[in-house]
Amino acid sequence: MEIKIEGQVSEEEKEYCLKQIQEKNPDKIITSLTIKQDGDYLDCSYHYQEKNFERIRRITGYLVGTLDRFNNAKKAEVHDRVKHNRYSDASELAN
Repeated sequence: MEIKIEGQVSEEEKEYCLKQIQEKNPDKIITSLTIKQDGDYLDCSYHYQEKNFERIRRITGYLVGTLDRFNNAKKAEVHDRVKHNRYSDASELAN
């Protein structure tokens, strides 16, 4: 974790700021922390590690991310299904 300190911040204040952030979101990993002294206050800004996610779609009644686990019959059903067009421009709706 990258920690940047601006101003006179004690080790005790740094640990307090870090503890508050971790308690707020215990399931997230902090990648950077900036602590600025602002008069009698501390301004703590931080960034979390990004989480990867998998796109899930509803295909032929199933929620799936990929089609690699479908058998041949289900793959054929996906191939034969009707895909509905969506309007890309609101002016097309008026016609």
